[in-house]
Amino acid sequence: MDADTSSDSATSLAPERVAEMLEAGEAQVIDVRADFEWEAGHVSGARHIQIDAVSGQADTIDRRKPVVFQCRGGSRSEMVASAFRESGWDAYNMEGGLRAWAARGLPLEPDRGRIEEGRGLPGR
Repeated sequence: MDADTSSDSATSLAPERVAEMLEAGEAQVIDVRADFEWEAGHVSGARHIQIDAVSGQADTIDRRKPVVFQCRGGSRSEMVASAFRESGWDAYNMEGGLRAWAARGLPLEPDRGRIEEGRGLPGR
């Protein structure tokens, strides 16, 4: 897989690259945020699995296709992506998370979707 990214890390992908891969069916995107965050706004075509449930759902994620994890700012999803990589998966983090996705003008679902902030969640 071509890890085309604007970061220094080959394990993070720029939101534009994630959008291209998702549209082409070349990757699966897993959103690890809380339910209220997902409901407020998310990437079309992404799958929602809360961070505390991801390891228990690993067998439902297609190992034949790269998986990109994302959260609000990239911190939570980087932890998950790292753990999956250590277990042999072709796993990536979406650089900058959903904040970066929206900042680049990429669409959120539902219409007028938004990014929930705060509510006791870790920073970034």
